Amino acid sequence: MGYLGEFEQLILFSVLDLGDDAYGVSIRENIEERTGREVSSGAIYTALGRLQGRGFVSSRVGEPTEGRVGRPRKFYRVEPAGARALRSTYETVQAMAGGLLPKLIELAES
Repeated sequence: MGYLGEFEQLILFSVLDLGDDAYGVSIRENIEERTGREVSSGAIYTALGRLQGRGFVSSRVGEPTEGRVGRPRKFYRVEPAGARALRSTYETVQAMAGGLLPKLIELAES
């Protein structure tokens, strides 16, 4: 199935969260809002291309928006393979972290 990196996980969670409104800018804004982490649009589109190549997301071109200049938006959705990969990665992290949060907090605060 393949390993998902941290950024790929953030993108998949964001696309899942946004549903039908998941396009490049909304994905970037969602990640920034939920994590406080600034990300570039270029990084978003590069990762989406990788995820699409692996069959984890699909895309469709939206209708042109009146008054908007440029290409129509490209909307993304998580495919079943992407959901399985994200779930597997999430479960692996939970299994490894299980019970270690108190130790982690103690070490981080020392």
